[in-house]
Amino acid sequence: QAMAARLKAAGFTDDEITLTGPNPKSQNLVVRLRGRGTRKPVLFIGHLDVVEALRKDWTTDPFKLVEQDGYFYGRGTMDMKDSDTALVVSLIRLKRAGFVPDRDIIVALTDHEEDGPDNGVYWLLENHRDLIDAEYCINPDCGHGELKDGQPIVLELQTAEKTYLTYQFEVTNKGGHASLPEKDNAIYTLAAGLQRLAAYQFPIELNETTQRYFERTATRETGQTKADMLAVAKDPPDLAAAARLSESSIYFNALLRTTCVATMLSAGHAENALPQTARAILNARLLPDDSIESVTATLKKVVADAEIKVTRRDDHIVSPRSPLRPDVFATVEKLATARWPGVVVIPTMSPGASDGTFVRMFGIPTYGVSGTFLDVDDNRMHGKDERIGVKEFYDAVDFMTDLMKALTE
Repeated sequence: QAMAARLKAAGFTDDEITLTGPNPKSQNLVVRLRGRGTRKPVLFIGHLDVVEALRKDWTTDPFKLVEQDGYFYGRGTMDMKDSDTALVVSLIRLKRAGFVPDRDIIVALTDHEEDGPDNGVYWLLENHRDLIDAEYCINPDCGHGELKDGQPIVLELQTAEKTYLTYQFEVTNKGGHASLPEKDNAIYTLAAGLQRLAAYQFPIELNETTQRYFERTATRETGQTKADMLAVAKDPPDLAAAARLSESSIYFNALLRTTCVATMLSAGHAENALPQTARAILNARLLPDDSIESVTATLKKVVADAEIKVTRRDDHIVSPRSPLRPDVFATVEKLATARWPGVVVIPTMSPGASDGTFVRMFGIPTYGVSGTFLDVDDNRMHGKDERIGVKEFYDAVDFMTDLMKALTE
């Protein structure tokens, strides 16, 4: 409602602004700067909700914007009220300047990030696709820049995300009295299967984005790491080089393969009874080109024990990679290098997820880029005293205005 009021004050009309949601307390704002209709619209998205923060843990009040020592402090300053602000300010600037884009520019500010069909961008796509249908989407929640010693060095352009899937391993047993232990123990059987999983690695699999990621990241590296990145970027990739990169960095490992890790355990019902049930919950992060059938079959093969029941606990969201569009990449690179000389623009695939997963799932290619530069040695997103540099914030707003205009001229 606050953003709708600002947009109306800037000249947007009621038929260009929509407030809608599944109930009065869960609303989403969609605003459209109308263009000439030469091409299909471009969609920009941003979630308005933030993660919880405990006032007692913070140096400042997390729910008040505080400017101090060259930073803006407050929950959401990095994730992602900074980018929401940039989207609204950019629209207002273009409107007041009389800019008429060659296509409609749509901005959707949404509730409940990654909340599935109940609300947010998923709800809009499922219930009001006409409001936000577009040729492609820009998602400023991803694609941040990296600051090293105060200097911008890298700007990411995210084109893909790994998808989230939960599995359960379960062993059942007749149990018995703990004074009469047997070798057939549900906990031991489960533990042995988990040990086999811990020793296993899914095969290395690169795609267009990760190949370009290593190719461009190599320009900032030296020695063996640089050589390995260049070798991985070849077609076919050097598997020995990929193995070394996997060992040297958990991030590189996550980019190179599907992963599955145990995250929760439960077993037994009494301290003096043999366990009748032992369960483990596992979190899998699938590469965009991997299939649920392949991952499930692999897990069953790895645990190698018919007594361990492997089941999937949720539905898998199929979210394909977005093609690395030359026009989008070239525009981002041109604007970034002009504003931050020496910055390298690097395509990325996120090990985690954002609302971009849903937009891609509904068939709209999505590109994560924000122009917000964050200190690689002091990233406080979701943490105590979340903050963003004042200069970095204003630079990101200007960058978003330039990007919004350049993509629609």
